[in-house]
Amino acid sequence: MTTANVRELANQLTGKTVYDQQGEKIGKVGQLWTDERDGTPSWVTVNTGLFGTHETFLPMRGLRAAGDKVQTPFEKAKVKDAPQIDPDEGRIDPGEEDRLHRYYGLADGQPKGDTFGPKTADAMTRSEEHLRVGTETQETGHARLRKYVVTETEQVDVPVTREEVRVEREPITDANREAALSGPEISEDEHEVTLRAERPVVDTETTPVERVRLSKEKVTGTERVSGEVRKERIETDTDGRGRPKN
Repeated sequence: MTTANVRELANQLTGKTVYDQQGEKIGKVGQLWTDERDGTPSWVTVNTGLFGTHETFLPMRGLRAAGDKVQTPFEKAKVKDAPQIDPDEGRIDPGEEDRLHRYYGLADGQPKGDTFGPKTADAMTRSEEHLRVGTETQETGHARLRKYVVTETEQVDVPVTREEVRVEREPITDANREAALSGPEISEDEHEVTLRAERPVVDTETTPVERVRLSKEKVTGTERVSGEVRKERIETDTDGRGRPKN
């Protein structure tokens, strides 16, 4: 890719989303880094990680822009695991750039000079990070119904009836005289009666008493989350007797 083609591509990258060859989304384009010597775009940063809180360096080599998408020949995992470079005063030193070249297998890269940060002809873009918050559903536990048997003792008072012997004596009267004199005058005899009594009888019967089921209800609450965001600031600097103009 010629220098002109690289610069033309660089002008199309701002704000676009980077995908790998399998169509996996990697993140949005952050900043364009140019070579100090000739201003040729050499690296681009991609916002990765949770809520896009990390900036990962990705080589311009092999990038292709199509519509709102940018495609890189490197896999998503490769880009996300790239060395984390902390630019010093907006500059990547040659040693750090060598690390990136070795990581991406660009050993045939051109000789290195200090690489500067975002740079355009007469303007630069100032960006800010904002928290992007959402929710995800995950399992927090299980609830189940389990039925088991316990044995308890119940006491119930049961009324019972029993027969008892009671001796009744009555005098001889005209009404019972004939029956009283119907037997021998002197004799031995026995008279027997059967006594009966009620006793409690215990048995059980099964009776349904209620239906029990599990149901779920949603309870909405509020949780506070926090995260660090970065904001770019732009200031002017002039040499000689020129005055900065905001």
